[in-house]
Amino acid sequence: MKAALEAWGAGGNLFHQGFAKETDDPDVVAVTMAKPGVVLKRPAGSSGRFAEDADLPDLDGGESGPKKSRRSEPKRRAAPRVGIEDSSRATAKFEREQRRRDAERRKEEAARQKERAKREELIAKAQAALDSAQREHEDRSGALEAERRDLEKRVEAEDRRWERAKERLKAALCRARD
Repeated sequence: MKAALEAWGAGGNLFHQGFAKETDDPDVVAVTMAKPGVVLKRPAGSSGRFAEDADLPDLDGGESGPKKSRRSEPKRRAAPRVGIEDSSRATAKFEREQRRRDAERRKEEAARQKERAKREELIAKAQAALDSAQREHEDRSGALEAERRDLEKRVEAEDRRWERAKERLKAALCRARD
């Protein structure tokens, strides 16, 4: 069924919607297996043979084009006649179904758009939180770095003071020993 839908270029599942059906007719299966991947058709509304190019049916239910001997082919039923009223009802039903499908698609698209907007809002909030945390980190790191420089200056000043005091005290000790 999937291959048939692809060959027909169908967007929806025609089998599910009732526009196509799977067959187990051995004659039909044999013809389709002889040409896999080729879309085969038969005259609309008839039980004629399948071919790559189907002719339109005659008014008497047969195929148009070159006439064939009817003795060798099984008797065919005439194509059902479709009245204007039936055609109008079918058209109206198709249009209602089309509108329903369009409304469904619009609804799904609106839901996707809403979800996309929600996701983008969450991303924006997360990015803002990350940016804010980055700025706070940079401010704290800068303040700690300034404190470190101040402490290093104080340590150096203390080391210089100690060296001067130690030299004075050593000198005093030497004088006291003499």
